[in-house]
Order: sequence, then C-alpha cells, then structure tokens
Amino acid sequence: MKRFFAGTAAILAAVLFLSSPAAAISAQKAIMVDGDTGRILYEKRANEKSLIASTTKIMTALLICEQCNVLDRMMIPKEAVGIEGSSIYLQEGEVLTLQDLLYGMMLHSGNDAATALAIYCGGTVEGFAQLMNDKARMLKMTDTHFVNPHGLDAPDHYSSARDLAILTRYAMKNPIFAQTVSTKSVRIGNRSLTNHNKLLWRVDGAEGVKTGYTKAAGRILVSSAQRQGRRLIVVTIEDGNDWMDHAALYEQGFASYQPCQIVTKGQILGHLQVFGGAQEEVALVAQEDFVYPLAAGEEPVVRLSQKTMVFAPVVEDADGGYAYICLGDTPIGKVSLRYDRTVEQQQQQKENRWHRWFGE
Repeated sequence: MKRFFAGTAAILAAVLFLSSPAAAISAQKAIMVDGDTGRILYEKRANEKSLIASTTKIMTALLICEQCNVLDRMMIPKEAVGIEGSSIYLQEGEVLTLQDLLYGMMLHSGNDAATALAIYCGGTVEGFAQLMNDKARMLKMTDTHFVNPHGLDAPDHYSSARDLAILTRYAMKNPIFAQTVSTKSVRIGNRSLTNHNKLLWRVDGAEGVKTGYTKAAGRILVSSAQRQGRRLIVVTIEDGNDWMDHAALYEQGFASYQPCQIVTKGQILGHLQVFGGAQEEVALVAQEDFVYPLAAGEEPVVRLSQKTMVFAPVVEDADGGYAYICLGDTPIGKVSLRYDRTVEQQQQQKENRWHRWFGE
C-alpha cells in the first residue's frame, strides 16, 4: 500500500508540473534536468534528433578544456580564416591563446575560432570530429553525431535536447569551461567581446552556456543556472521565445523541486538474519548520503536486495550489498551498505562439527 501511494504521489506531481505554465513553452523540443542528479524535471520530445547549430561548440570547448593547456598560444592557420557564418574575423598568422579562442567561440560564437581550436587539438577538422564522437559515446549521448566543430548545418550532424543536457551537465563540472561560458564580456587583443547569452543579465544565478541559430535549425539555447548550491540545466530547440521560456522554466524548476536528503551516511537501513551466528542479526549501514530533488507529495522508499539472511561469520565493515531508492516502482539511485559489526559462528556448531569429523 505504501508503494502504491508513493507511486501515485510521483505521478500526481508530474501531472501538476506538466499542466502548469511550463507546458506552454514555445520550444518544439525541450528538457530541464537537475545538474547534480540528472533527474529530468521537464521534457518535451527530448529524444528527437535535431540540427543543433552553434550549441555544437559546447563539445568543442569541453574537449579543448580537457585535452589542451588553454594558456598555449597558436598561430592561426589559413584553414581557419573566412569560415562561413558568425566570426571573430581571425587573420592568418595571428597568434592567440587557446583561452582567447575559447572566449571568441563561446561568447561571440566564432566559427573561425572553433575551426582553429579543432585544428590545434585534432590536427584536422575531420580528426577533431572523431574526438567529438568518441566523447559523445563515452557520455552515452546516443542520439548525437558530429561532423564539424562549429555546428554549420550538415546531414550527419545532429543531437537531441536530452543529449545536449547530458553534455552540459558534464561540461559544467569542468572549472575552465564553467568560467568561460559564464563570462559576460572580455577583451582579447583589439577585440571586445560580449556574451550573446542574455540570460546572464536576466535570470538570477544564470551561468551562461551557449546559443545557436541557423535558418534550418531555428533558435536553440542551452543554459545553466545555480541557486543556493543547486544547478539546473535547460535546453530548448526550435524556440522563438527561448529567453522567456528558459526564465520561466528556471523559476518553476527551482520552486517546484527541492533537494531532500533521503539517506544519511551511517544510517541503518535494515537488518539481516545471521544463520549460524553467535548473534541473530546484523545491521546494514549506509556508506554515503543520498540527496535527490523531490516535488511536494513525492515519497521515495528504500528497498534492500532480496537477500534476507547471511551465513556466519560476518565481518564488520564488509560489503553488505546495496539499498535501492525508488519513486513508485522506478529506481532513482542506490547506496552501498556495510555490516555494522562482526558476528562469529555459534560456538556449539563449531564443536559439533569437530566431533563429527574427528570423534572424541
């Protein structure tokens, strides 16, 4: 009965959220996720493959931050000059740091900056695209494929709202990436750049990330916001009202879901019978905290594995398996368990076994 009510509460909470103003957003495809846990707080056709325009540069920037020293300087090759679309107007032979080029790519959406970075890191644009796809597979971005570092339209270049959220959640854990995309304005050489992401000025706690647009792809926006230590990530695709939609989703997401500590490290989550032990049972102790965002009325339950007993001897702090946290019948996480004490075999059983084997 308790499981029934927990599941019902989760469903009602979801219905209330989806029937709220969030459901009226203009985006054709969208998602909002909790940055810490990855919980999906809102979605709309989130798994559909789409052109993603300059939000491609999130992956480009991430790879540069992970695989290169951003203080390195590079000479701009002719292959990076005069690239179609948005540009910071690089000149062949110009020398800039990789960090300068990151600013040019993520604040001003320079396709030329993206191309220069790709050549520096991957040797060629094609070689860098392979690195992008390798990273996408590692992150389990199953609806994504890259052919260039900037996002100009190509038949085999696509992603989904869900995959862009996975990528951004991961990328925002990189301090160089996070610092770059949250920068409002910067000067590199004789260029003065202002971030195209208007949310940095309009939304409390906004951390930027990336805008995107082509005529075929429409307006795309990937953003992140953090309040009181909580981070939410929003992705909208084909959205003519993206600034207001992101602002509305953040207000609703932060208000409707609150982080709740469901399990505390050291908490006893259950007991197992000890067969043949000097004591009858042993406690199972959580080895970590488990915090998860919950809507009003949601009641998660903690379930142990099917094991109900263990054979003696039991050693204190040995692996006791896992406890699974569920909303209704859906697992939302697990915590590892340890035994709280040592339980020796019952002495009489040891003696009986000795007599049976060796006699008097």
